[in-house]
Amino acid sequence: MTTAILGLGVMGEILLTGLLRSGCPADQLRVSARRPQRQAEIAQRHGVAVCSNREAVAGADTVIVTVKPQDLPDILAEIADVIDPAALIVSVAAGVETATIERLLPAGLAVVRAMPNTPASVGQGMAAVSAGSQAGPDHLSRASDILSAVGRVVVVPERYQNAVTAISGSGPAYVMFVAEAMIDAGVMLGLPRGVATELVIQTVYGSAQLLRDSGQHPTVLRENVTSPGGTTTAALRAFETHRVKAAFMDAMEAACQRSQALGQARSD
Repeated sequence: MTTAILGLGVMGEILLTGLLRSGCPADQLRVSARRPQRQAEIAQRHGVAVCSNREAVAGADTVIVTVKPQDLPDILAEIADVIDPAALIVSVAAGVETATIERLLPAGLAVVRAMPNTPASVGQGMAAVSAGSQAGPDHLSRASDILSAVGRVVVVPERYQNAVTAISGSGPAYVMFVAEAMIDAGVMLGLPRGVATELVIQTVYGSAQLLRDSGQHPTVLRENVTSPGGTTTAALRAFETHRVKAAFMDAMEAACQRSQALGQARSD
């Protein structure tokens, strides 16, 4: 089966790399990129065919669209008359509903909406997929197989996708923000930056693995570290004073609302 990837930005290249790493033959992949310099870079680095959007899509069984939401209507208009009627469209454009994509393409095409995240670049991504009105279990399975090459995949109703974008799609930025704050705190407390960085990275990495592998609720794992009257209790009290948990919830609500707004702008 031939897969086309339109838009070789960060996520497009991550998916391309994951597919190649999972054993997908390079001659079954076609990709497009806007700038000639980027086209040459991708062809040299990955050994795949880099061509125009229309050439990539013609005859492809699966078309993965990784362009920005604001660019999506123009891309779909460009490829609408050359896309195979039996092709599957997988869109990772934040906020854009499958119904909007279906309106911009010939009737009957199967569309799956997906939201991966950047840890996919190290094979530890988290993606959620949702079926459009013409997509069935086989289409969801095909989209899931593609995304599982770079991490884990869950199937959710489309009404959850804006929340998914806010939690896991944007989530790596929140984790990096916390890591940055912890490193800066270490420096403030007198640690060399290199030492603080190593302490924080391994702590974040180990905590994530503990959370996944233990099967225990985060509250239980947090309480295991929190002794009455101890150092962790003092730190957590400061978090509560500054309403850190509420700030995180407000931030993710804002991200969800922004995802909804991006989708609405594309459907108008």
